[in-house]
Amino acid sequence: MNIADFLRSELILGITVKGILEALVILVVTVVVGEIVKKLIIRASKETDLTWILNEDTAELIFKLFVLGGVIGALYPLGIMKYSLGPTTIGKLAFSVGFFYISYLIAKKSKDYLIQTKRGSEDRIKAKLFYYTFITVALFLALSFAGVMGELGALLAAAGITGIVLGFSSRTVVANFISGIFMYFDKPLQIGDAVQVGDVQGVVEDIRILSTRIRTWDGTLVRIPNEALFNSNIVNLKRYPARRVDVSVGIAYAEDAERAIDVILKTLDEMPLVLAEPEPKVYVESLGDSSVVLRVWAWAPSERWFDVRAEVVRRIKEALDEAEIEIPFPQRVNWFANELRVKIDGKRD
Repeated sequence: MNIADFLRSELILGITVKGILEALVILVVTVVVGEIVKKLIIRASKETDLTWILNEDTAELIFKLFVLGGVIGALYPLGIMKYSLGPTTIGKLAFSVGFFYISYLIAKKSKDYLIQTKRGSEDRIKAKLFYYTFITVALFLALSFAGVMGELGALLAAAGITGIVLGFSSRTVVANFISGIFMYFDKPLQIGDAVQVGDVQGVVEDIRILSTRIRTWDGTLVRIPNEALFNSNIVNLKRYPARRVDVSVGIAYAEDAERAIDVILKTLDEMPLVLAEPEPKVYVESLGDSSVVLRVWAWAPSERWFDVRAEVVRRIKEALDEAEIEIPFPQRVNWFANELRVKIDGKRD
């Protein structure tokens, strides 16, 4: 047997020695070329400002693409790609799987890049929407390349009742997903905002497609489905740069209200974190049972609101004490219809 006959000789299932050698050559060449390209990209990443595209992750992705292409290419000379597998062939199925895997790697890298470079809640939602949309389109294209779209459509039609049942069971998931999209356009809150949703109050930690996570003031994590969040009254405590501090102060009826107002206004003017515009206001709010109630309005930076409020209360108390203006305890005056007689030492007064 000469060399040509040996190369054409079949070993098993129609696979020839020549086919094996060609497959090995294709695989080795693609792996070697992939490794060279990988090293070139890593070297270029150290000499360029475009590190967002030329980096080690990109180099590893390109290497995987070469290896995948080499594996698929090596199967052709072996003759394996021509075998039927149901309505499709192994060749079509391998190509569709490779296409979907490449699409997945590209979508994942793009999503990670968008999240790392842009940290706003809008950018996170954009990145996730892009990722799921890209994956969905890639999945349908892969099924089309595999030649199973027709059979898949027939299967879905036959499973219509099951689809209806699954649709009802997943309506909450769909509602949360749609609410998340509506919230993206409405933009009632962002990551880092201090918010109040119902009886939950805290800082927004993360906004996802199906839910939003809030870290409460006592350090616990609350997950709120986006549907419930979208249908709730959302109070954003940090949307605007300034927020008003409201404090009620009671002074005795015997005190001069105008003098107390002047003392409080002077105290607020001396506080650096109390904004001059809008200007602070102090006015008589009501005549209470035990005191004249003064209402204090002072504007402060939203991110320092809690600290400013605590400082305002403390300084007003100190200023009124220094000015000898009484902040009374609750009092009640009792009037008797008849004269009250008190017995002292066994005698009547």
